[in-house]
Amino acid sequence: MFDTEEQDIRRPLGLTLLTGLYLFFFLVSASTFGNPFPFLGSIYTGIPAKVLVFADCLVCLYLFMGLYQRQIMTWYLLIGYNLFEIVNTIVNLSLITPEEVEKVLGTGVDRQALWVNNLAAALAVLLLTQYIYRHKDFFTNREKYLF
Repeated sequence: MFDTEEQDIRRPLGLTLLTGLYLFFFLVSASTFGNPFPFLGSIYTGIPAKVLVFADCLVCLYLFMGLYQRQIMTWYLLIGYNLFEIVNTIVNLSLITPEEVEKVLGTGVDRQALWVNNLAAALAVLLLTQYIYRHKDFFTNREKYLF
C-alpha cells in the first residue's frame, strides 16, 4: 500500500503531538515575560527574570524547531532540558517558602495546591521524558546543526 520511502518520510503521530507540545511550552514561556521567575531556589524579578524567560524561550523554540526537523541532537537536548526542569522544580519547592511566593505575588497562596501542582507537573514531564527516551528512532535527521 505504501512504499518504504513514503513510510520513512511520514511523521509519527507521537512526534507531531510532541512538536505541538513544545510549541505550546514556548508560548507559555513567552507569556510569562515580565513576571517573577523562580529559578534554582530563588525568585527573580525585573531584568534578571526577563533574561531567564528570554533564555527559556530560546531553548523552547530550538526544541520545537529540532522536533519539527527530527534532529537527533534535539533528542539529547530534550532529555537534558526536561531533567533540568524536574530538578529545578524540586529545588524551588525545597528552597522557596510559600511566604516568599506570597510576598512576591502580593496575595495568599495555598501551600498544598502549590506542592500538588508542582509535583504533578514534574511527574508529567518525567513521563514525557520517558516517552522521548523510548522513541529515539523518531529522530532521523543526523545533521549536527539545526540550520
